[in-house]
Amino acid sequence: MLTFFRYGIFLLTMIVVNVNAQNAQFPTRPIRVVIPVAPGGNVDSVMRLISAKLSEGLGQSVILDNRPGASTNIGNEFVAKSVPDGYTLLANTIPLVANTSLYPKLSYDPEKDFVPISMMVSSPSMIAVNASLPVKNLQELMTLAKKNPGMVKYSTSGAGGITHLAVELLAFQTGTKFAHIPYKGGGPALMALMSGEVDLSVLSVLAAAGQMNSQRIKVLAVTSPKRLPMYPDIPSVNEFVPGYEFNSWVGLVAPKGTPPNIIQMLNDQVSKVLHSPEVMEKIQKDGGEVIASSPEQFKKSIIFEVSQWAKVIQQAGITPD
Repeated sequence: MLTFFRYGIFLLTMIVVNVNAQNAQFPTRPIRVVIPVAPGGNVDSVMRLISAKLSEGLGQSVILDNRPGASTNIGNEFVAKSVPDGYTLLANTIPLVANTSLYPKLSYDPEKDFVPISMMVSSPSMIAVNASLPVKNLQELMTLAKKNPGMVKYSTSGAGGITHLAVELLAFQTGTKFAHIPYKGGGPALMALMSGEVDLSVLSVLAAAGQMNSQRIKVLAVTSPKRLPMYPDIPSVNEFVPGYEFNSWVGLVAPKGTPPNIIQMLNDQVSKVLHSPEVMEKIQKDGGEVIASSPEQFKKSIIFEVSQWAKVIQQAGITPD
């Protein structure tokens, strides 16, 4: 009996040693990063920008796997149920923390089923109105909207999406009522703004920059806490609505149970790539900011945003398409 017990202890010890050895050698095969949106969006663009350098640093290929659908839930669920060994990761943005309030029957919990690696990049947006709307700044827009609740119409790329949440956060913090007009994608939403079908929209910095000289839209404010260095004449929303901040960040997470040493190794490599001069220059040129947070900092952000979006979504009565 004693011999059998000792043999069992020996086997358990060897299993632990083997697992630790595998962790220490990580990675020994390609790493898959699931991108739960179609190619071309912000999350996809950031990962394609850094994947080659990340592969070099890790000594293994980083394979990008686009799995769009159900407001990123398909990809999120896939990663949440993957083996927690560091070889399957998830890159996502605000839907990761907002979907838990939009979809009450999710099979995953963003706070419990993922281990944060890093909030990598943060990108502000711009609030723009049709050029014919008789307002010169955000304060005049808010005054118009408050005097005429529901009169100011705004376009989005779809109910429950990032642009929808950005406007409803503004409405939540100011007690203002806007009329939501959802479209099937960012392109149609922009065209609706330019043609005058709607009065207001939230655009990416690149999309807004491309139309600033068209005389069809007026950019009123940027959603970052401070003005952007490349557009110093455009005020931040925070100057009119203290405390308002909306940034479309891109973060990297792993399934719950992924060993801490692997999380730290991935964080170190991601930070190194993001701080390389060419990557930083490209991100800043597109209006973004390198964050490269620690896992702990990203975890705090996730907890805060889950709570924030729950309040906004409940008050606005937002339901997904």
